[in-house]
Amino acid sequence: MRRPLPNVHTLTMNLLFLTPQLPYPPEHGGALRAYNLIRALAQHHHITLLSFVRSPADLEQAGPLRDYCQRIEVVPAPTRSPWRRALSAFLSPEPDLALRLVSAEFQARLDALLREKHFDVIQIEEIMLARYGLALNVVPRPRLVFDTYNAEYVLQQRAFETDVRDPRRWVGALYSFIQWRKLRAYEAHVCHYFDCTVVVSEADAAALRALDPALPLAVVPNGVDMALYADYVPGADDPALPPNSLVFTGKMDFRPNVDAVLWFVESVLPLVKQQVPNVRFYVVGQSPLPRVQALAANPAVVVTGRVPDVRPYIAGAAVYVVPLRIGGGSRLKILEALAMGRAVVSTSLGSEGYPLTAGRDLLIADEPGEFAQAVIELLHDPARRAELGRAGQRFAAERYDWGIVVPLLEGMYRRLIV
Repeated sequence: MRRPLPNVHTLTMNLLFLTPQLPYPPEHGGALRAYNLIRALAQHHHITLLSFVRSPADLEQAGPLRDYCQRIEVVPAPTRSPWRRALSAFLSPEPDLALRLVSAEFQARLDALLREKHFDVIQIEEIMLARYGLALNVVPRPRLVFDTYNAEYVLQQRAFETDVRDPRRWVGALYSFIQWRKLRAYEAHVCHYFDCTVVVSEADAAALRALDPALPLAVVPNGVDMALYADYVPGADDPALPPNSLVFTGKMDFRPNVDAVLWFVESVLPLVKQQVPNVRFYVVGQSPLPRVQALAANPAVVVTGRVPDVRPYIAGAAVYVVPLRIGGGSRLKILEALAMGRAVVSTSLGSEGYPLTAGRDLLIADEPGEFAQAVIELLHDPARRAELGRAGQRFAAERYDWGIVVPLLEGMYRRLIV
């Protein structure tokens, strides 16, 4: 007879997290997810973190991670020249994502940690680090969990299908086509090898099962710290956005985000401006590429670059927009906006992964004219904006606070090791 499973909170586990960048400060999707998982798991378990860093100063800014982790080890992130990356992207049998963080030093540090301590579970964040799980050679082997934020082959497939329609983007389309084909095989191999692959939405689970119906998968959605966002109180030094401000937040060297803001400024914003001449569009996020920075030449567009806190911008938005046309997984940015009670207009893809109800929790539009009209209607109707904001906030609080999400991950760990 199988013995009863212990209560998850009485089963203290030794957990090792591998992350592609130090998850603090939590300023974008991957770091936000890893940070909040570690923060919540540390209440009941022992966490060791091995991460890449861009500079030694990163560890000095680790902040609360030092309180949540018993040990933090960091390794400088490797670099590849553009020429070498281009060659490997087209000639290597492995996908480009699998080659970005190849490091003998990281492998040596991981091997040393495994010699020093037994871990119940090793959780590997993102496909860039999957190779370190595939190369694991220790007995007894800890349970291996692969936390993937997207079905990556789907992201590249969608990027190809978007870029191939525009001759200016045919080089990018070729890159995405090649990566799409490589990623199908690589993702299937990784997910088959790991004890469990964690996905953030049922849509991603379906996409990976299309590669192999037998893959061991668990859905642990993205979450939001409701107290941090819903209880936000503006400070005296916070930026004050003018009326009729539209806001988009995200890491602005991430291809889907770049495509989103370029499409919005080129195809949607001019239509909005015809009806709302004083509209302003704020592009908020670190590392804006030159073509994103160039958008600020339009007097209706503000490109902020990195900001210390995105909440003042979300709070100041009359409408929060999610004009994504490329992507997979689910977007943390939309949860942040919902948690702050903002009215949201999104593409179908931008809200993918969440069981949101169009017209009740947010507005959804995919064509430029429809998207612009949805924004215009909300800018002209404060009561409707408030109604959507309340519904969206209830949706986030009832389903996606990290306190609701993280026990799903703990339960999966328990099933693996008991």
